[in-house]
Amino acid sequence: MKANLSSNDRVIRLVLGVVIASIFIYQNSALAVLGLIPFVTGAAGLCPLYSIIGFSTLKSNNA
Repeated sequence: MKANLSSNDRVIRLVLGVVIASIFIYQNSALAVLGLIPFVTGAAGLCPLYSIIGFSTLKSNNA
């Protein structure tokens, strides 16, 4: 699968994943694993939902 996240989108997802996990870890909640979703998609540069709907935040090289 091709990457479909821009560098800005990736950074936002990485930070958001860490923040979500940190909040739930602080509250001793098992929901901290929800922070993995944005973190992993940001680290991989690939969002499966974007792939399904055919969306990408990467800039086109054809310009």
